[in-house]
Amino acid sequence: MPDTTPGVGAQQGDEGVGVRLRRVAVRGPSMSPTLRDGDVVLVWFGARVRAGDIVLVRWSSRPEQLSVKRAARPADRGWWVLGDNDHGSTDSRLLGPAEVLAVVRARLWPRPRRFRSRP
Repeated sequence: MPDTTPGVGAQQGDEGVGVRLRRVAVRGPSMSPTLRDGDVVLVWFGARVRAGDIVLVRWSSRPEQLSVKRAARPADRGWWVLGDNDHGSTDSRLLGPAEVLAVVRARLWPRPRRFRSRP
């Protein structure tokens, strides 16, 4: 069984292939204070997305980059997503709508907790 840790055996285009749940490491300050650099979250591919969910996304202008953001609203060709840190996030305000790949269901490390949609 391959390691599902991002950066280890994960290639563009194989996100979620044959896997519904996957660990993802958060990088950067864009989701602070909810998630911090180095947190490990559990994402669910194929989950229904609702406004307020924390999601794993990809932008067509940056297909090699995956990001963790908060779904704000459905938009043409994807979802409008924002980081929780207004001053440290590159998100739909700059890149436009994103393709949602998965929904974050829990933080596994360092402080385990479940996530639910927030208004």
